[in-house]
Amino acid sequence: MHGDTRDQSTPVAETLDAAVAESAGRMDSDTRTDPAMPSPRVSGAVPTGSSESHPAAAQPPAAPPSAAAPQPGAEEDRAAAPRRRTTTRRTTATASAATPKAGAGTGTAPRRTTAAKAPTAGAASAPGTPARKPAAKSAAKRPTKTAARKTESDTVIGRIPVLDVSPLVDSGRRPAKAVVGETFLVTATVFREGHDAVNANVVLRDPRGRSGPRTPMRELAEGTDRWGAYVTPTAPGRWSYLVEAWSDPIATWRKAAAIKLPAGIDTALVLEEGARLLDQAAAGVPKKEGRAHVLAAADALRDPGLPPLSRLAAALAPEVLDLLTRYPLRELLSASRPLPLQVDRERALFGSWYEFFPRSEGAVVDPSGVEPPRSGTLRTAAERLPAIAAMGFDVVYLPPVHPIGRAFRKGPDNTLTAGPHDVGSPWAIGSPEGGHDAVHPDLGTIEDFDHFVTEARALNLEVALDFALQCSPDHPWVNKHPEWFHHRADGTIAYAENPPKKYQDIYPVNFDQDMDGIVKETVRLLRFWMSHGVRIFRVDNPHTKPVVFWETVLADIARTDPDVVFLAEAFTRPAMMHTLAKIGFHQSYTYFTWRTTKPELTEYLTELTGDAAAYMRPNFFANTPDILHEYLQHGGRAAFAIRAVLAATLSPSYGIYAGYELYENEPAHPGSEEYLHSEKYELRPRDWNRTDTLAPLLTVLNRLRRRHPALQQLRDLRFHPTDNDRVIAYSKTATTPEGLTDQVITVVNLDPHHVQEATVTLDGDGPYAVHDELTGAVYTWGRHNYVRLDPSAEPAHLLTVRRNPA
Repeated sequence: MHGDTRDQSTPVAETLDAAVAESAGRMDSDTRTDPAMPSPRVSGAVPTGSSESHPAAAQPPAAPPSAAAPQPGAEEDRAAAPRRRTTTRRTTATASAATPKAGAGTGTAPRRTTAAKAPTAGAASAPGTPARKPAAKSAAKRPTKTAARKTESDTVIGRIPVLDVSPLVDSGRRPAKAVVGETFLVTATVFREGHDAVNANVVLRDPRGRSGPRTPMRELAEGTDRWGAYVTPTAPGRWSYLVEAWSDPIATWRKAAAIKLPAGIDTALVLEEGARLLDQAAAGVPKKEGRAHVLAAADALRDPGLPPLSRLAAALAPEVLDLLTRYPLRELLSASRPLPLQVDRERALFGSWYEFFPRSEGAVVDPSGVEPPRSGTLRTAAERLPAIAAMGFDVVYLPPVHPIGRAFRKGPDNTLTAGPHDVGSPWAIGSPEGGHDAVHPDLGTIEDFDHFVTEARALNLEVALDFALQCSPDHPWVNKHPEWFHHRADGTIAYAENPPKKYQDIYPVNFDQDMDGIVKETVRLLRFWMSHGVRIFRVDNPHTKPVVFWETVLADIARTDPDVVFLAEAFTRPAMMHTLAKIGFHQSYTYFTWRTTKPELTEYLTELTGDAAAYMRPNFFANTPDILHEYLQHGGRAAFAIRAVLAATLSPSYGIYAGYELYENEPAHPGSEEYLHSEKYELRPRDWNRTDTLAPLLTVLNRLRRRHPALQQLRDLRFHPTDNDRVIAYSKTATTPEGLTDQVITVVNLDPHHVQEATVTLDGDGPYAVHDELTGAVYTWGRHNYVRLDPSAEPAHLLTVRRNPA
């Protein structure tokens, strides 16, 4: 069945202020927000990419702040002695602190954990400038002040509490998801008793168990104790991530020094305390990375020839702060438990899909009905591929290509009686010619299928094949495995029903008698088509099969072929849709087709891009062979353009069914979502040379999707206020491989019949230039922006703002 559903300081006073803001940790009193924390985004709206608070958005013209380079990967005890091990741990991960920054630095040296805190107030310090000496005995000869590592069953709270790590899927029993190169936010609640500062980072471990660069976290909003950092896995496979937290003695000292030195309180003591801490910190900074800068800062703190504030300023120099961020001095180190992360290939998140029936391409149908229709073949269907590729689609999706049963075959428009020349539904699989591993004779042979796949690959198209686990009454399984079906009291086999729809030509499978056998056969069938070049399967109605069945099958395929992508065509209740995503389906159909108003779209996308984005990836089909929404039926050509823009810009994966570009919108009858002359039951050749086509717009949309990384993301969608409920505005933001911030602002008139005007409100006063990618126009925008959208000519703005390299 088908379609069921991401410091400069010169004056001393400014340096003192910056010391607090630049501090990697946070004090409980007079906390300041780190200016490098906010991710530069077009905002003024509710962030929907995470359940956590988003950083405040910067003005669109502002360049993105540089992110601190990630910390090195190996763990060592940091002692005062300048000697250190230099074993380096490498990984392929890249990450950025609090703002997604492509290609942020990699770990180059190990780090040590401090064995002693700074001297407490009242401790003696010698006048003048003492010679540098070890601050403590070798770490190997005394216990370190690192929090004992215990299992979750040993303790609930670490020495430095690390709580509520996110993303978290089913309490960590199932993996969160990402694709290669996708940046996502890891958050945790981190705090401690008293007023000492804390700090934290995220650690990614690759599929080989190697710890990657540690990514510094920042407090997401002042006073919340909620910390976050963006991380980016760089290879497919099963990763893990955890959050480390520690007491930060240098940040604690900075805060005290910024208050006490200007007031002349304990000046000599404070400076000596800082110098000793920097001595300790220098031991963990590799020579080639700039250890001399930290040692020079310690010397400056002890220099009696300089005024106290000048001595302090040397310790707050940008290069010193940067080094201490990358190689922090850590006490009382605590860590969360590792959480699983499944990293898939790009197509699991991003792609443009085009569905068509191969039997209609090259088909010949006599309008008078005298001559029997002649089916198109896989060879004639391959002739359509260049046009599909020219429109910029990535995936060509085929309904089932198998033999179709004769018994109870449906006629045109789902009539119960079929004529001798009626072709039947491709979802009624199985006949004497074969079952799920055969090609319908009218379409050709398995060699013709191989030719189709080869031609598609030559055009950079992937072939997705429908996998419908159901049978016609003529399927070989019916006689060979009667236990695989439901039998009624009268001995007959129950056909499929989805009230009010009935499918007399389809037998559903009964999984309760021989699930192991059905699992084995399903895996065999999938591997058969994989051997013929199929790496994407669109699974028909998976919600009507047991979840445990799919979990078993998908795990078997992923074990040897993790690049194979499965799309769940499950239009059903949220619990089932979300569970299917959690147990292995890479993508899911959604309710997008039925969300047409501003409130509906805003609410639904807020859901999809929130917590659910950690495991569920939507695919927005604007139409399907059995879903022709009334918005398209009555909205005219403008409706098709509006829905295409929405689907292509809201979701990283979207699709259309053939005929959409020709504005096909005639329902079977009033109130129906079925097409008249449904292609599910008859051949439907089309005139692709028509001039009245949406193909040019689809081509532009797909080109822009490939060009703009922002449109390839799901989690960073933000809606913006408009003063007209028929005008919706939203933006997406990403960082390009070149280090540019790519922002796309989309404004759409949801009314296909009337011109609509609105004011779109964004944060930042501007002015700045935006470029409309649909028309080529350039506008000057700021905080409040007037738009006028005529659905018959220009139903949407697709505006881009480019940043300079950070």
